[in-house]
Amino acid sequence: MDAAKTARRSQCPATAKQLNSDGPKRVPVSQNKQAGVSTSSQRALGVSNGPQRVQRPAGPQKLPQPPALRIEASQASRENTPPPARGRTTSSSSAPAPVEPPAQEKTADKAVATGSMNSVNSNSKKRWSLENFDIGRPLGKGKFGNVYLARERQSMFILALKVLFKKQLEKAGVEHQLRREVEIQSHLRHPNILRLYGYFHDSSRVYLILEYAPKGELYSELQRCTRFDDQRSATYITELADALHYCHSKKVIHRDIKPENLLLGANGELKIADFGWSVHAPSSRRSTLCGTLDYLPPEMIEGRTHDEKVDLWSLGVLCYEFLVGKPPFETSSHQETYRKISRVEFSYPAFVSEGSRDLINKLLKHNPIQRLPLQGVLTHPWVTENSTKRPTFEIPSADPGQ
Repeated sequence: MDAAKTARRSQCPATAKQLNSDGPKRVPVSQNKQAGVSTSSQRALGVSNGPQRVQRPAGPQKLPQPPALRIEASQASRENTPPPARGRTTSSSSAPAPVEPPAQEKTADKAVATGSMNSVNSNSKKRWSLENFDIGRPLGKGKFGNVYLARERQSMFILALKVLFKKQLEKAGVEHQLRREVEIQSHLRHPNILRLYGYFHDSSRVYLILEYAPKGELYSELQRCTRFDDQRSATYITELADALHYCHSKKVIHRDIKPENLLLGANGELKIADFGWSVHAPSSRRSTLCGTLDYLPPEMIEGRTHDEKVDLWSLGVLCYEFLVGKPPFETSSHQETYRKISRVEFSYPAFVSEGSRDLINKLLKHNPIQRLPLQGVLTHPWVTENSTKRPTFEIPSADPGQ
């Protein structure tokens, strides 16, 4: 999910060291670049249209004013297209007036906890329009649009409204990626996966109706604290492994697990928020290069086919970054990062515990078949001893006869 990366002032122990803003940056790559061939029809993640990790300034950053969202919707021509809005006109001004936040926005967190969402769901028969929502403050700004705090008028339920501009989507050639994201995320139901309640569109924009995560982006929290302790890291790994186990049971591979794609709910629970590079692959192995370079497994950078085990590798990289503050294969150049990933070449700082090292080593295996499965992650001693959460599904006990 494209969200503003706003770092808060550090409130962590004095020993935590702030990230270096001049250090290496996480840059996505495409398979075409690796092969030295440019193909306009390739839809692999590239520098021009993919997510990039950039260092945030230490102080608070002011977001731009949101555009006027209440525009006249075009006549419905497809399923889920909203009817024309009444009493609204499209502004012809190049600098539209900002949308004022609703008066009750101060009670957003309370509304999230107590509101009813019966009227805001993925029912395809419901035709949404901007008339159904009060639009509040901007939550983030992305390459293809913005995210706003919003409230559904009938239920008074607080949510997030992601607004994407059609021209920018078409220019980048990612319409298919958006359709896939909507199709997959709208059917997933798990406490650690951000809900996609529905969508609608007008002549120039696409609107995604999303669950609101009040505590923001996990990446910003990691920057604030520099690194997490064993308890917090193990708790996040439990929640993420549980959510990925659910996705894999639905034959969904995420393929882009990283802190930027994880949000924090009202109670600090982790939520997978971006399914833009996910794929529903019931019986096929894929060879598309996508995701962020620091998290790509060897089979993907080497151009081999891959399956759901790519998410196991990303889980190991994420666990390392939680504990250390940076990914294990991060370098100043793409080629060096490629080399280190292909050789599984990394080291641990002295403060990383033996239990966490054992888990990471079992996940960062060059051979996908040798990687610890998600059930093994959830029952790993370091995870069970440190995590404050338990999986939502029942883990089968070992056969006493074995």
